[in-house]
Amino acid sequence: MKLLTLLKPLWLFLALMLGLNEVRAAEPIIHVLIFSGQNNHNWRATTPKLKAILESGGNFSVDVTEHPEQCDAATLKKYDVLLSNWNTFGKLTVTNWPPAMRTAFMDFVNSGKGFVSVHAGSSSFYDWPEYQQLVGGAWKIGQTGHGPPHEFTVKLADADHPITRGLTNFFTTDELWHRTALQTNIEILATAYSAPEWKGTGKDEPIAFTTKFGEGRCFNLLLGHDVKAMDAAGFQKLLCRGIEWAATGKVLADKK
Repeated sequence: MKLLTLLKPLWLFLALMLGLNEVRAAEPIIHVLIFSGQNNHNWRATTPKLKAILESGGNFSVDVTEHPEQCDAATLKKYDVLLSNWNTFGKLTVTNWPPAMRTAFMDFVNSGKGFVSVHAGSSSFYDWPEYQQLVGGAWKIGQTGHGPPHEFTVKLADADHPITRGLTNFFTTDELWHRTALQTNIEILATAYSAPEWKGTGKDEPIAFTTKFGEGRCFNLLLGHDVKAMDAAGFQKLLCRGIEWAATGKVLADKK
Protein backbone atom coordinates (compact mmCIF):
# COMPACT_ATOMS: atom_id res chain seq x y z
CA MET A 1 0.00 0.00 0.00
CA LYS A 2 2.88 2.36 0.81
CA LEU A 3 4.33 1.83 -2.68
CA LEU A 4 0.95 2.55 -4.28
CA THR A 5 0.66 5.74 -2.25
CA LEU A 6 4.12 6.86 -3.39
CA LEU A 7 3.34 6.11 -7.03
CA LYS A 8 -0.01 7.89 -7.05
CA PRO A 9 1.45 11.39 -7.81
CA LEU A 10 3.42 9.90 -10.69
CA TRP A 11 0.30 8.30 -12.15
CA LEU A 12 -1.58 11.57 -11.86
CA PHE A 13 1.25 13.43 -13.59
CA LEU A 14 1.37 10.89 -16.43
CA ALA A 15 -2.40 11.05 -16.84
CA LEU A 16 -2.25 14.84 -17.01
CA MET A 17 0.51 14.78 -19.63
CA LEU A 18 -1.34 12.23 -21.74
CA GLY A 19 -4.43 14.38 -21.53
CA LEU A 20 -2.51 17.47 -22.68
CA ASN A 21 -1.00 15.52 -25.58
CA GLU A 22 -4.44 14.38 -26.64
CA VAL A 23 -5.69 17.97 -26.57
CA ARG A 24 -2.72 19.15 -28.64
CA ALA A 25 -3.18 16.30 -31.11
CA ALA A 26 -6.82 17.28 -31.51
CA GLU A 27 -6.00 20.93 -32.26
CA PRO A 28 -6.58 21.82 -35.90
CA ILE A 29 -3.47 22.54 -37.93
CA ILE A 30 -3.07 26.23 -38.80
CA HIS A 31 -1.96 26.60 -42.41
CA VAL A 32 0.44 29.50 -42.93
CA LEU A 33 1.73 30.99 -46.18
CA ILE A 34 4.83 33.19 -45.87
CA PHE A 35 5.23 35.96 -48.43
CA SER A 36 8.94 36.26 -49.23
CA GLY A 37 11.29 36.82 -52.17
CA GLN A 38 12.01 40.52 -51.81
CA ASN A 39 12.50 42.87 -48.88
CA ASN A 40 14.87 45.71 -48.04
CA HIS A 41 16.08 43.34 -45.30
CA ASN A 42 17.81 39.95 -45.56
CA TRP A 43 14.79 37.79 -46.39
CA ARG A 44 17.02 34.91 -47.54
CA ALA A 45 18.08 34.43 -43.92
CA THR A 46 14.95 35.53 -42.04
CA THR A 47 12.33 33.60 -44.01
CA PRO A 48 13.82 30.16 -43.16
CA LYS A 49 14.14 31.36 -39.56
CA LEU A 50 10.46 32.33 -39.40
CA LYS A 51 9.47 28.98 -40.90
CA ALA A 52 11.58 27.10 -38.35
CA ILE A 53 10.14 29.07 -35.42
CA LEU A 54 6.58 28.29 -36.46
CA GLU A 55 7.20 24.64 -37.20
CA SER A 56 8.69 24.16 -33.72
CA GLY A 57 6.30 26.47 -31.89
CA GLY A 58 2.81 25.05 -32.39
CA ASN A 59 0.40 23.30 -34.69
CA PHE A 60 1.51 25.18 -37.80
CA SER A 61 1.95 23.92 -41.34
CA VAL A 62 4.10 26.43 -43.25
CA ASP A 63 4.60 27.06 -46.95
CA VAL A 64 6.62 29.85 -48.58
CA THR A 65 6.07 31.74 -51.80
CA GLU A 66 8.73 34.03 -53.26
CA HIS A 67 6.18 35.46 -55.69
CA PRO A 68 3.12 36.66 -53.79
CA GLU A 69 2.23 38.80 -56.79
CA GLN A 70 1.48 35.55 -58.66
CA CYS A 71 -0.99 34.28 -56.06
CA ASP A 72 -4.74 34.29 -56.61
CA ALA A 73 -7.90 33.28 -54.77
CA ALA A 74 -7.31 29.59 -55.49
CA THR A 75 -3.84 29.80 -53.94
CA LEU A 76 -4.90 31.67 -50.83
CA LYS A 77 -7.95 29.57 -49.98
CA LYS A 78 -5.70 26.73 -48.78
CA TYR A 79 -4.43 28.87 -45.89
CA ASP A 80 -5.70 30.29 -42.61
CA VAL A 81 -3.20 33.13 -42.28
CA LEU A 82 -0.64 34.96 -44.41
CA LEU A 83 2.70 36.11 -42.97
CA SER A 84 4.52 38.95 -44.73
CA ASN A 85 8.30 38.99 -44.80
CA TRP A 86 8.03 40.84 -48.12
CA ASN A 87 7.75 44.48 -49.07
CA THR A 88 8.02 46.97 -51.92
CA PHE A 89 10.21 49.43 -50.01
CA GLY A 90 13.13 50.81 -52.02
CA LYS A 91 14.37 49.79 -55.45
CA LEU A 92 12.86 46.31 -55.60
CA THR A 93 11.64 44.31 -58.59
CA VAL A 94 7.94 44.03 -57.83
CA THR A 95 6.21 47.29 -56.95
CA ASN A 96 2.58 46.24 -57.15
CA TRP A 97 0.15 43.34 -57.17
CA PRO A 98 -2.19 42.78 -60.11
CA PRO A 99 -5.88 43.62 -59.49
CA ALA A 100 -6.82 39.94 -59.17
CA MET A 101 -4.33 39.43 -56.33
CA ARG A 102 -5.39 42.63 -54.58
CA THR A 103 -9.00 41.47 -54.66
CA ALA A 104 -8.13 37.93 -53.58
CA PHE A 105 -6.03 39.25 -50.69
CA MET A 106 -8.74 41.54 -49.33
CA ASP A 107 -11.43 38.89 -49.82
CA PHE A 108 -9.22 36.47 -47.88
CA VAL A 109 -8.97 38.79 -44.88
CA ASN A 110 -12.57 40.01 -45.05
CA SER A 111 -13.80 36.42 -44.98
CA GLY A 112 -12.44 35.97 -41.46
CA LYS A 113 -8.85 34.90 -41.99
CA GLY A 114 -5.62 36.55 -40.87
CA PHE A 115 -2.61 38.58 -41.95
CA VAL A 116 0.62 39.01 -39.96
CA SER A 117 3.53 41.30 -40.73
CA VAL A 118 7.06 41.12 -39.30
CA HIS A 119 9.34 44.16 -39.03
CA ALA A 120 9.23 45.89 -42.44
CA GLY A 121 6.79 43.38 -43.91
CA SER A 122 4.00 45.97 -43.90
CA SER A 123 5.98 48.67 -45.73
CA SER A 124 4.26 48.37 -49.09
CA PHE A 125 1.47 49.83 -51.22
CA TYR A 126 1.33 53.38 -49.88
CA ASP A 127 -1.29 54.25 -52.50
CA TRP A 128 -3.65 51.48 -51.31
CA PRO A 129 -5.75 52.85 -48.39
CA GLU A 130 -7.38 49.53 -47.49
CA TYR A 131 -4.00 47.84 -47.15
CA GLN A 132 -2.72 50.65 -44.91
CA GLN A 133 -5.82 50.36 -42.72
CA LEU A 134 -5.34 46.60 -42.49
CA VAL A 135 -1.66 46.62 -41.47
CA GLY A 136 -2.13 49.52 -39.08
CA GLY A 137 1.38 50.93 -39.39
CA ALA A 138 4.40 51.13 -41.71
CA TRP A 139 7.65 52.97 -42.31
CA LYS A 140 7.14 56.52 -43.60
CA ILE A 141 9.99 58.24 -45.42
CA GLY A 142 10.93 61.50 -43.74
CA GLN A 143 9.19 60.57 -40.49
CA THR A 144 10.04 57.07 -39.28
CA GLY A 145 13.54 56.28 -38.07
CA HIS A 146 15.65 54.11 -35.78
CA GLY A 147 19.00 54.04 -34.08
CA PRO A 148 21.45 51.12 -34.16
CA PRO A 149 20.31 47.73 -32.83
CA HIS A 150 20.58 47.62 -29.04
CA GLU A 151 19.10 45.93 -26.00
CA PHE A 152 15.79 47.29 -24.72
CA THR A 153 12.75 46.16 -22.75
CA VAL A 154 9.53 45.22 -24.52
CA LYS A 155 6.66 46.29 -22.27
CA LEU A 156 3.16 44.88 -22.52
CA ALA A 157 0.62 47.65 -23.04
CA ASP A 158 -2.40 45.34 -23.06
CA ALA A 159 -1.88 42.29 -20.87
CA ASP A 160 -5.45 41.05 -21.40
CA HIS A 161 -5.38 40.54 -25.16
CA PRO A 162 -5.31 36.86 -26.24
CA ILE A 163 -1.86 37.38 -27.82
CA THR A 164 -0.25 38.83 -24.69
CA ARG A 165 -2.31 37.25 -21.90
CA GLY A 166 0.00 35.46 -19.48
CA LEU A 167 3.19 36.91 -20.98
CA THR A 168 5.60 39.23 -19.20
CA ASN A 169 7.91 42.07 -20.23
CA PHE A 170 11.14 40.86 -21.82
CA PHE A 171 14.54 42.05 -23.02
CA THR A 172 15.55 41.86 -26.66
CA THR A 173 18.35 43.18 -28.87
CA ASP A 174 16.80 44.53 -32.04
CA GLU A 175 16.19 47.58 -34.19
CA LEU A 176 13.66 49.87 -32.49
CA TRP A 177 11.55 51.97 -34.83
CA HIS A 178 10.26 55.36 -33.79
CA ARG A 179 7.59 57.64 -35.27
CA THR A 180 6.06 54.77 -37.23
CA ALA A 181 3.18 55.96 -39.41
CA LEU A 182 0.24 54.53 -37.48
CA GLN A 183 -3.42 54.26 -38.42
CA THR A 184 -6.18 55.24 -35.98
CA ASN A 185 -7.75 51.76 -35.87
CA ILE A 186 -4.89 49.96 -34.09
CA GLU A 187 -4.89 48.28 -30.69
CA ILE A 188 -1.40 48.58 -29.20
CA LEU A 189 -0.20 45.42 -27.42
CA ALA A 190 3.45 46.24 -26.66
CA THR A 191 5.78 49.22 -26.59
CA ALA A 192 9.46 49.96 -25.97
CA TYR A 193 11.21 53.07 -24.71
CA SER A 194 13.11 54.81 -27.51
CA ALA A 195 16.14 56.12 -25.64
CA PRO A 196 17.77 59.38 -26.81
CA GLU A 197 21.23 57.87 -26.26
CA TRP A 198 20.31 55.37 -28.99
CA LYS A 199 19.10 58.13 -31.32
CA GLY A 200 15.54 57.67 -30.12
CA THR A 201 12.63 59.94 -29.32
CA GLY A 202 12.63 59.72 -25.54
CA LYS A 203 9.15 58.20 -25.72
CA ASP A 204 7.51 54.79 -25.60
CA GLU A 205 7.04 53.58 -29.17
CA PRO A 206 4.51 50.94 -30.31
CA ILE A 207 6.17 47.74 -31.50
CA ALA A 208 3.24 45.27 -31.61
CA PHE A 209 -0.36 46.06 -32.49
CA THR A 210 -3.48 44.60 -34.07
CA THR A 211 -6.31 45.65 -36.32
CA LYS A 212 -9.59 44.09 -37.30
CA PHE A 213 -10.70 44.36 -40.92
CA GLY A 214 -14.05 43.02 -42.06
CA GLU A 215 -14.31 39.63 -40.39
CA GLY A 216 -10.53 39.21 -40.37
CA ARG A 217 -7.61 40.13 -38.16
CA CYS A 218 -4.09 41.55 -38.57
CA PHE A 219 -1.13 41.40 -36.19
CA ASN A 220 1.81 43.70 -36.91
CA LEU A 221 5.09 42.96 -35.09
CA LEU A 222 7.79 45.56 -35.74
CA LEU A 223 10.50 43.46 -34.09
CA GLY A 224 12.62 40.97 -36.06
CA HIS A 225 15.21 43.02 -37.94
CA ASP A 226 17.44 39.99 -38.47
CA VAL A 227 17.96 36.35 -37.47
CA LYS A 228 19.70 37.32 -34.22
CA ALA A 229 16.72 39.44 -33.18
CA MET A 230 14.38 36.57 -34.04
CA ASP A 231 16.26 34.33 -31.57
CA ALA A 232 14.71 36.23 -28.66
CA ALA A 233 12.21 34.03 -26.81
CA GLY A 234 9.84 36.97 -26.41
CA PHE A 235 9.82 37.60 -30.15
CA GLN A 236 9.04 33.95 -30.84
CA LYS A 237 6.19 33.87 -28.33
CA LEU A 238 4.61 37.01 -29.78
CA LEU A 239 5.02 35.67 -33.31
CA CYS A 240 3.45 32.26 -32.64
CA ARG A 241 0.62 33.64 -30.54
CA GLY A 242 -0.01 36.49 -32.98
CA ILE A 243 -0.28 34.11 -35.92
CA GLU A 244 -2.64 31.84 -34.02
CA TRP A 245 -4.84 34.81 -33.07
CA ALA A 246 -4.85 36.21 -36.61
CA ALA A 247 -5.86 32.81 -37.97
CA THR A 248 -8.47 31.86 -35.38
CA GLY A 249 -9.32 34.84 -33.18
CA LYS A 250 -8.04 33.07 -30.06
CA VAL A 251 -4.88 31.66 -28.47
CA LEU A 252 -4.84 28.45 -26.47
CA ALA A 253 -3.30 28.88 -23.04
CA ASP A 254 -0.74 26.10 -23.45
CA LYS A 255 0.79 27.55 -26.63
CA LYS A 256 4.23 29.11 -26.66
